[in-house]
Amino acid sequence: MSTDNRNSSISLAAIRNAAGSSVVVFDVSNRTQIEVRGADRARFLHSFMSNDIKSLKSGTGCETFVTSLKGKVVAHVYVFCREDSHWLDGAPQQQSAILPHLQKFVLIDDVQLIAHEDDFGELFVSGPLATQLLQLPETMRIGDSEQRELHDTAIDIRRVDLFGAPGFLMSIPRSQVDRVKQGMISVGIPEGTSDQFEYLRIEAGYPLFGQDFTEDYLAQEVARTRQCVSFNKGCYLGQETIARLDALGHTNREIRRIRFESPIAPASGSPVFDAAGESEVGVLTSAASDSENPDPAQTKGVGIGTLKRAVCPAGSVVRVKSNGNLIEGQVL
Repeated sequence: MSTDNRNSSISLAAIRNAAGSSVVVFDVSNRTQIEVRGADRARFLHSFMSNDIKSLKSGTGCETFVTSLKGKVVAHVYVFCREDSHWLDGAPQQQSAILPHLQKFVLIDDVQLIAHEDDFGELFVSGPLATQLLQLPETMRIGDSEQRELHDTAIDIRRVDLFGAPGFLMSIPRSQVDRVKQGMISVGIPEGTSDQFEYLRIEAGYPLFGQDFTEDYLAQEVARTRQCVSFNKGCYLGQETIARLDALGHTNREIRRIRFESPIAPASGSPVFDAAGESEVGVLTSAASDSENPDPAQTKGVGIGTLKRAVCPAGSVVRVKSNGNLIEGQVL
């Protein structure tokens, strides 16, 4: 998920500090945004998503998977309900999967799917002071959204805590994104780069569709079941497989966060081994290093990987093979 890299003079340590104690902004304008209109839209989306869409009221939303008949993940998005439409907002490059998958089920339904990747960009504002900066109610929950005017520009503000702290996606007409962003920077809000966004995303353990998991993953293997799956909503595409796996009580593999003993993380795609370094137990799908920090005691390399069930519990020691060496890490 790329962001504007022009503001490269601010260190990762400064961005991490701002994200943890005040507020930081990232340009994430390459995210997927799809508007769904029509009188049947809520019932239609409810039938093809793992979370409860029909119960959403205007101004509320949820995180969900778009699922296949076999219970696998077609896409991973947030759904935001408005009075006249629903909006799907997710990681980049999902439009080409979502639109044809849903469109083939639109028969006599009053549903229109409208791609907006070229029309709207997004800023992500995160940190303990983000709610105050955007003058939002403290009661705003994850999935809630509000329509506002900022710097004379109409925007949608959507709460998604990607880093674990209060976080808000601001959907803005593309022609106005830079203007709104510069307005924030002018009052002292630091702008992070794409690499810094990746470090904070990985450190928080937020998986990215297309990188940390794909359409080959069952919904529960992504390890966001609590956020994305409703077991009380009734029938939907893939529900039988997801319910059966829930009854079994576990998956054979799941996505996990890993912290390394070195500030330099192994490369993405590196195989993961058990504590003895003998049996391959998974693969590292995302990794980020703090190459700016010369003190390894201060900051560790971080990663996200898909691991076999045997090493999924927090605290498990793993070793990742990189450049012929085995680098020790701990599952979080």
